[in-house]
Amino acid sequence: MPGTVIEGEVVAKGPLTINGRVQGNLTAQSVTISRTGGIFGSLRAQNAVVHGDVQGEVSVIELISIGETGSVSGRVEYGRIAMAEGGSLSATLRNVPPHLSGDLNLSVARGGSVQITTVDLTAFDPDDSARDLTYTVSRPKNGFVAFAAEPSTSIGTFTQADLEGGRLVFVHSGATAPTAGFDTIVSDAKGATSGEPRHVTVSVVA
Repeated sequence: MPGTVIEGEVVAKGPLTINGRVQGNLTAQSVTISRTGGIFGSLRAQNAVVHGDVQGEVSVIELISIGETGSVSGRVEYGRIAMAEGGSLSATLRNVPPHLSGDLNLSVARGGSVQITTVDLTAFDPDDSARDLTYTVSRPKNGFVAFAAEPSTSIGTFTQADLEGGRLVFVHSGATAPTAGFDTIVSDAKGATSGEPRHVTVSVVA
């Protein structure tokens, strides 16, 4: 309701429309701030539509849309931004970094090779395409990552598009150790990374 002031912590599991004023921290799946609405504190959501006023710490994983009467100021972490003519954005912007996932585990025959799939390793970034997500390989152990078309040549980088296209393999060295593997990190086109390198474990089958 316009004119209503809520102070403190607000958490909504579903869509939420703000017509009054929130002074504190708001977390929602998706939120719409009407022309009479405002958030002063922090906002965390998957998607947000702003027709009113938002000031503070903002983290929107997918799309933040600022309407012609909307105003956003403070620090903004985003997946994508859309702004109508007349909208106002005065903020320190930070693109949402890619998220690395997968079971990070695969098996290979000793001395053989195995395809690396998106079940084993994958990444998500709401504002970058698969070809713009680049993995860097480090600390390979008892084998190496290669393109399936050139299995004798190790590579240090590849893309999410390579993974999705089934173009990658792990080639085992033939060592007698029970495991092999490598570390990897993924970065987007703007240079944001998934954080500390993650280890992919390769179990060796005799």
